[in-house]
Amino acid sequence: MASDPEILAPQAAAGDQPDPRRWLTLAILLLAAFMNLLDVSIVNIAIPSIQRDLHASYADVQWALAGYTLSYALVLITGGRLGDTFGRKRLFLIGVTGFTIMSALCGVAQTPGMLIGCRVVQGAMGAIMVPQVLSVIQVIFPPAERIKALAGFGVTAGLGTVSGPLLGGLLIQHNLFGWDWRPIFLINVPVGIVAVIASAILVRESRAPRPPKLDPVGVLLISAGLLLLLYPLVQGRELGWPAWTFVSMAVSAPVFALFVLYERVKSRTDGSPLVELSLFRDRSFSVGMAIALAFFLGIASFGLVLTLFLQIGMSFTPLHAGLTFLPFSGGVLVASGAAARLAPRFGRGVTMAGALIIAAGMTALIVFVHHYGAAVSTWDLVPGLIAAGLGLGAVIAPLADIVLDGVPSQHAGSASGVFNTGLQLGNSIGIALIGVVFFGLLGTQSASAAHAVAPQLRAGLTAVHVPAESAGKIEGQFADCLHARLVASDPTVTPAACRLSSADTQVLPAGAEVLPAGAGRVLATVGASAVRHDFAAALVRTLWFQVAVFLASFLLMLALPRGAGRRRPAAADSNEAAPVSASERVTVG
Repeated sequence: MASDPEILAPQAAAGDQPDPRRWLTLAILLLAAFMNLLDVSIVNIAIPSIQRDLHASYADVQWALAGYTLSYALVLITGGRLGDTFGRKRLFLIGVTGFTIMSALCGVAQTPGMLIGCRVVQGAMGAIMVPQVLSVIQVIFPPAERIKALAGFGVTAGLGTVSGPLLGGLLIQHNLFGWDWRPIFLINVPVGIVAVIASAILVRESRAPRPPKLDPVGVLLISAGLLLLLYPLVQGRELGWPAWTFVSMAVSAPVFALFVLYERVKSRTDGSPLVELSLFRDRSFSVGMAIALAFFLGIASFGLVLTLFLQIGMSFTPLHAGLTFLPFSGGVLVASGAAARLAPRFGRGVTMAGALIIAAGMTALIVFVHHYGAAVSTWDLVPGLIAAGLGLGAVIAPLADIVLDGVPSQHAGSASGVFNTGLQLGNSIGIALIGVVFFGLLGTQSASAAHAVAPQLRAGLTAVHVPAESAGKIEGQFADCLHARLVASDPTVTPAACRLSSADTQVLPAGAEVLPAGAGRVLATVGASAVRHDFAAALVRTLWFQVAVFLASFLLMLALPRGAGRRRPAAADSNEAAPVSASERVTVG
């Protein structure tokens, strides 16, 4: 997330002439912002391809997603302050250059560790780059034009979010140059080079007259606390939940307490804490932050589990999966525009309705997946996905205005930065938690899935003339093999349970060749059907986590002041900047 009030420069003096190249400059700034926004949503579609190519575990792909959002969140406020202090153009160039280099390294990654490390740095570079985009817009545009420029930024955010799954599916499906998933990162390289060259020529330098001080100790403390919490959540299942994972999560609590204590001291000594704790005395802000964290626990995690279900469980192609996401993305765009107009009149009522709608959408997905099971299609998912997208759009558009409504103007920048950081932290924590839920559920229904396909397996083996003794042995081991595959941390490795003890022959539900000829095809078909059954059962149970999260968000919204987010029409002052809408305060990234 990025926020304009966090780092917006003061408006130009009345006598200053507008930059004649400001609209061309805006195009370059939005190009760079689009590149960052696209990289958030495009990676989900590539997860199965990355797993196959790099032999990545489920924990690895969680880190590839959560590592980006976590580093983005932790560097976001500091990135804005660095631009205020050392020059926004300079920091923008550093951010774009670093983002482009990290994109190239992600695209040529040879190991999961290399990909994760580059994604973490890429997120940090994005957090340096995006705040400068909004600051430069504030500097180069006069008040009468600024709202149009900021609206362009909001549209760019929406396009980046919507186009990510579809563009990712197209790139992977067509396997450009035989590079499989790698073009989703490498496509940033030429875009980044153009952005660097053009911005070096077009963007003019600016700094804040009184920039806030940095808070590296605060960043270090909150980073340590989050890693102590998130690392065991992501790695615990794969490692068998050793005792140290629970110790680590417990230790995170005093580290967070130490962070709060240090921020209080920092606020008294120099007035530039990473988080202005006095903000939480305002009811709208404190409750709104709780809503933001809770609500966004379910957003990125939903994208992760739906992608895994569609591509690994249902064997959808990347393009098919990307197209399946379109109703959801379209719902977000439609509802965001409508909610931005309705929120000034109805305030918190809009977000409350959105929370209930997205919960209803998730419930609809549960009903349809439970009903159709392994035979569920894209069209069966469309009603639930549209409702979920409409609910999400109705919440994210006005939520920033509601949360920041009662914040004093002198703390508007700090409040907006903390709010947007909270959204990203919610995404990161949600991805970690969903791994515990979804991956823990995979395999729990393997016995019933194997039983459901047993008649199909017996008939298939008989049809290809497998001897009765071998068929009995294969059928008896099928359930164990299926379970081992579903609970494996690395789905690309053949488990030992999938090898017949009497011969060096693989019995793979995913489709290895088995003697006699034809048995492998039977196992591939029947195994894929069993996997669909199990993934469908796991998705149904996992989506109840999303429903609970969004209903909890609705209950928290009841604690907001009744008039939160409502606006009364006021005459515009030509000497002041146009008000900033929610779509410009909060952007996906």
